[in-house]
Amino acid sequence: MIAMQSKGAHRLSRADILPLDEYARIRGQSRREISELKKRRRVEVGPFATFYLENFATMWSQVHEMLYIEKGGEEQIADELAAYNPLIPQGSELTATVMFEIDDPARRVRTLTQLGGIEHRAFVEVAGVHIRGEPDPTRKNTSPGGKASSVQFIRFPFTPGTDCRVQGAGGTHPRRFRPPQLSAHGAAPRPRPRRPRRGFRLDPRCRDRATWRSP
Repeated sequence: MIAMQSKGAHRLSRADILPLDEYARIRGQSRREISELKKRRRVEVGPFATFYLENFATMWSQVHEMLYIEKGGEEQIADELAAYNPLIPQGSELTATVMFEIDDPARRVRTLTQLGGIEHRAFVEVAGVHIRGEPDPTRKNTSPGGKASSVQFIRFPFTPGTDCRVQGAGGTHPRRFRPPQLSAHGAAPRPRPRRPRRGFRLDPRCRDRATWRSP
């Protein structure tokens, strides 16, 4: 993969940002790789809500795409790093971009108006562990008039010991919302134990489970 993560790195730095002309040369390949990666990190929840589980590579791509499209120079680089670094998981958590994808404009407005405060009602339930989502506090997730944003950034922090249970969980990993409009849930298949790929390491706290996680 083009987006190479330094050992132990959990944040993008200025040194990770390519010059625009260099990124332009690899953009096609990068977008294909990220598209394939996102297919494995996409979970549909209900009729129109989708979780996109983020990591270092997806945020590297997002920042470069914003810079390529807007061409805002050094000032924009600082802004994009500040905006997207919080979506890179820091080890014991999941982070997700949650999108409400409704094609019809009138239905979209009507639905989002019914979903005000939805950012406080997202959770992940794995192996009997209930992990409540925490919305990005720097964003206006719901307008003063009660309309939810169509894009939400939510993190799911693990408590001590929860990450080991998540890695060894059987069955499915549901992501849910509480409101009845989104009563359906999405499920990701159980990950099979596998040999570590480049960029993966065994969590030392879970060695007896033979499972692997991305740093």
